[in-house]
Amino acid sequence: MTYEALSPLFWGMVLAMFLANSIQWFMYRERIYGLYTIYTLVWAFYFVINHFQLPTNLGNFYKLSSYVGYILYLELAKLFLNLRERPRFLRWVVIVQWMQAFYCIVKTYIYLFTDFWQTPLHHILLQPIRFAMLAVGGYIVYSFFRSKDVVARFFVAGTASLLINHSITAALLLHSPDLSLSLPFWKHPDLYLQAGVVIDLIFFSLGISYRHRREAVRKAVVEKDLEREREQRHREHLEADLALQRMQQEKTEVQMRALQSQVNPHFLFNGLNTLSSLIDESPRQASEFVDELSNVYRYLLRSNENELVTLSDELRFIRSYFHLLQTRFGSSIQLKLSIDPPYHEYLLPPLTLQLLVENAVKHNIVMPEQPLSIHIRTTNPDLLIVENNLQRKNLRIESNGVGLSNIEHKYRLLNQPTPLVGEADGWFQVILTLLNQPQTQLANPQKA
Repeated sequence: MTYEALSPLFWGMVLAMFLANSIQWFMYRERIYGLYTIYTLVWAFYFVINHFQLPTNLGNFYKLSSYVGYILYLELAKLFLNLRERPRFLRWVVIVQWMQAFYCIVKTYIYLFTDFWQTPLHHILLQPIRFAMLAVGGYIVYSFFRSKDVVARFFVAGTASLLINHSITAALLLHSPDLSLSLPFWKHPDLYLQAGVVIDLIFFSLGISYRHRREAVRKAVVEKDLEREREQRHREHLEADLALQRMQQEKTEVQMRALQSQVNPHFLFNGLNTLSSLIDESPRQASEFVDELSNVYRYLLRSNENELVTLSDELRFIRSYFHLLQTRFGSSIQLKLSIDPPYHEYLLPPLTLQLLVENAVKHNIVMPEQPLSIHIRTTNPDLLIVENNLQRKNLRIESNGVGLSNIEHKYRLLNQPTPLVGEADGWFQVILTLLNQPQTQLANPQKA
């Protein structure tokens, strides 16, 4: 068997690897796949030239493609060996690449435009170049054969196989520089050169595949870590929002308690004033007033425990409270309730009606010839209207700021529309929104 019979086999193997890697390059578009595709293409071209009989000078000129392959080999070394982390070694590799490029230019001129390639001196000068190339590859193997990186090991293994076969090729060329395709295949130098290149390409292909798989695994791990970090941040964000909501709720509760606590001393002050006037005028009525006052105050104390109460509870309280007012004003004050039954279980802030009724008494004339009428009624949709006939006092009444502002503040804390205040046809109106929430969330302030 001759080398001529084996040469197409090597060419077919290299071409197959070129086609396979071209597909990978089109799929992934990574630089290493592009370089490796060109690298295999250069060696495929070199193998084809070896298979044809060309004039010696032209054949040698085309065989310079092998040095282009060595330039690409060093470019691949930068990626396989990650030479960016070793800047001094990287600079040395770049210098060698430029020297190879200069050598290719000089050899092109010699083969195409001079006869120097036919002289014995030319053949003598070829040997140092070959051994220099072997020295470069040997230094790379020496520098990285202990590397723990699997990709680098594939590159070193491919380089070692290339060095071994190139060494055999150099020895055969020294022994017999005449390359004849009729030589037995085991004596032909190009057999070992091409065998080394094929083995080198196989190791490079395995190294690139392993590198791609490792990068895919690394990216998957990074994505998983990022997803876990995003979930952790989302969880922390939710926990922070929950903590903020709790703080806001606690703040709201404290503010509501503060507003409710303002009513108690204010109501007590008015009740004691009324009681003081009754003690001398009517002791019996004073005694009855004390009983009613104790019932009303029981509700006041319980109201501080809830942010909302049912309308029915508030109406029961306002009836008791109105008894106290009638004790003081008699027929000069009148109360009318028009509440639709479905609204009895709706909610509103406690003591809202008491504040509005007290506000009406405070700012209007209450006399037998000018009775004050207070009307509390419901209307769709979910509204409560508290109104009184407008008969303002001529004297300016000093306000302590508890009345309407207190109610408006409570509704703002509950994130509800603030009450509407206005006058129409001689009546002063306050329109409140009733809240439709489950009664089970609240305690009944009437039940002690």
